[in-house]
Amino acid sequence: MPRILHALNRNAERWALLVFYVMLVVTMFVEVLRRELLAYSSIWGEEIVRYAFIYLAWIGAAAAVRERGHIRIDVIMAYVGPRTKAVLYIFGDLVMFAVAVVAFYWSLEAALVSARFGSVTHGLRISQVWFLAAVPVGFGLVMLRLLQSLIRDLRDLRHGRPVYEGGKMFD
Repeated sequence: MPRILHALNRNAERWALLVFYVMLVVTMFVEVLRRELLAYSSIWGEEIVRYAFIYLAWIGAAAAVRERGHIRIDVIMAYVGPRTKAVLYIFGDLVMFAVAVVAFYWSLEAALVSARFGSVTHGLRISQVWFLAAVPVGFGLVMLRLLQSLIRDLRDLRHGRPVYEGGKMFD
């Protein structure tokens, strides 16, 4: 069981991103063929692409937090020591966690209101809650990854190890 949880912890976002990306590309490809070859387009295809992209963005945000691959200004980090760097990363994670909690609450509220009133999508005619849930799901994953990052950074700080800085985009 711990191996399954470890694999899920390492790869959950990757697999979810792959599923939504494939869904987006295949649906978009089929819709372009239908529009160009058959002069016919469906409203459900556009909705699937739109909602897959929304899930892709929010799950991708959680994956970026996990790998510390999100956008940041790290000029200062080159001029401070490892202990100060760890404190700055911990402070940044705490601020982002507070933002994520507020965003999670309000996005969950929107999804619950939609569920209460039974709103449906225009083309697919299914409950809009499934798509509005992308935001609280994404922020829930972001909060989970931020907690993991905080624990990792506090452990590194306590043991005197350099803090995990993630991959560099441009080296």
